[in-house]
Amino acid sequence: MSVPFLGRDNVYAALEPAAALEAVSGAFVNHARGEWFMPSKVYVPAPPDGDFRAMPARGGGYAVLKWVTSFPGNPARDLPTVAGIVLLSDAATGELRALLDAGAVTALRTGAAAVLAAETLADDGSGPAAVIGAGVNGRAVARTFVARGRPVMLWDARDGQAETLAEEIGEPASAARSREEVLAADVVATVTPGAEILFTPGSLRAGQHVSLMGADGPGKAEIDVEELLRARVVCDEWEQASHNGDIGRAVDEGRLSREDVAELGRVLLGEEEGRRSDDEITVFDSTGLAVQDLAVAIAVYERWREEPRAEAFAGMSEIDIG
Repeated sequence: MSVPFLGRDNVYAALEPAAALEAVSGAFVNHARGEWFMPSKVYVPAPPDGDFRAMPARGGGYAVLKWVTSFPGNPARDLPTVAGIVLLSDAATGELRALLDAGAVTALRTGAAAVLAAETLADDGSGPAAVIGAGVNGRAVARTFVARGRPVMLWDARDGQAETLAEEIGEPASAARSREEVLAADVVATVTPGAEILFTPGSLRAGQHVSLMGADGPGKAEIDVEELLRARVVCDEWEQASHNGDIGRAVDEGRLSREDVAELGRVLLGEEEGRRSDDEITVFDSTGLAVQDLAVAIAVYERWREEPRAEAFAGMSEIDIG
């Protein structure tokens, strides 16, 4: 018996960013309805700056386990920050169905979640969205904004990184002149290692929306607690977010509780409120859900089942599992 290994290029070619957004939107809704199940992710620290993560989920007739690493210092070693493997199994029999590159799956669902939150929570407007962080996941966020018809401004702390990505994507992507320019945009997505607070007290403007994608684990932060408390806060899932990142810090300080925070899936269902006025500040705090990975993995695998000889799957490997 063999199973397909859908590598990075296969995953990206099989699922366009707009299609990934639709899949991830369905995952949020299915999870909020209790139809898709996942426990909180498990972290295994790897000092001084890395970690391993195990992320299981079940839904749609499948189960998934993502074993993924995050090592923010890896670009300096000419290695990717995020790497790992996704195992997709049949939920009825337990049979392994496919292996997928975790970095590509993570990037697609990160881009999808950031833009979905912006479209759901931001005030109406046609100005460019700003993306802070031009790495693999920042690239996915930018590509998803563009796929949904919105221009993007890019900024990265590394010299030339934003310019290179803007050239790769082409119009309507451009490199911002400064970090201050992107922080002032109506819609901002932060895709950083979470080692630096970007939004200090008093920095957010009325009506602004921010998708915080980088502070997805313990000890990480992209916004000051005081500034977070000025906003209407929406998370991907309370149980996980309350123990990690920006929301977790506010909870640890006793300044934020479940009643103060909406979940994006419940906002999509109309069960909880998102933006409540034009001048309200909205913040989406993402910790990354296994059900999002599941949705992307299912979409890629089912595309392979329907079109195994499609160009997207050229060079794909089959792995003998006995």
